[in-house]
Amino acid sequence: MNQPEPTSYVEQQVQARIAAARFKVQAAKKRADDLHAARQRGLARRHAQKLRNQAEARWRQEELDAEQAGQDTP
Repeated sequence: MNQPEPTSYVEQQVQARIAAARFKVQAAKKRADDLHAARQRGLARRHAQKLRNQAEARWRQEELDAEQAGQDTP
């Protein structure tokens, strides 16, 4: 994009607006990418917690079943 320097004031203003628009688009893309990354980390963390909760519930149920089986046999 080697273009000669704009010579007129209007051309300079147009180039400044184009540069500002590019910057705004890039900033929006970065924000969207950051949000997506944070969302993915959150989803992974919630999924891992759900698996831990399920394992703990299964373990507790096995403990209860073992206690009840121990009480049923004299």
